[in-house]
Amino acid sequence: MMIKNTTITKGFIAAGFMNASVLIFSRFFTNKTINEYDPSAMSNFGLIMIFIWGLAYTSVAKKYCEVKWLIGVFALEKLIYGCIWVHWLLNNTISEVYEKDIMAAIFYAMYGVNDWIFFIFFLVVFFQLLKSKNNEYRRAAKNP
Repeated sequence: MMIKNTTITKGFIAAGFMNASVLIFSRFFTNKTINEYDPSAMSNFGLIMIFIWGLAYTSVAKKYCEVKWLIGVFALEKLIYGCIWVHWLLNNTISEVYEKDIMAAIFYAMYGVNDWIFFIFFLVVFFQLLKSKNNEYRRAAKNP
């Protein structure tokens, strides 16, 4: 499955914007309800780091071909956050968060979905880059 370069670039930018949405849901890191319901992963430090990861995705949007192993790291990071979200869902109820703060509830309802979607995106791009590099090596070996 080969994805067009412009689509991939837009995917990296979308991933960055999705992570930047943490600024809105956290009300620029003043929404204490988000912190309260997952103080280890969603402390203000954790939320800032989500924003920083988004900047990293955006920074490679046009040069992702040059950093294939970093794309693999992006996939791993999204996998970890996706698993953290599933664990959170199994141990918490969004309706309880909703009663306290609608923005926090929306954040908890959607952040993991976002992480799983972009995990798949980064993984597909990573494998596509691995495959294209292997094909380049094979061509170079046949035509020294």
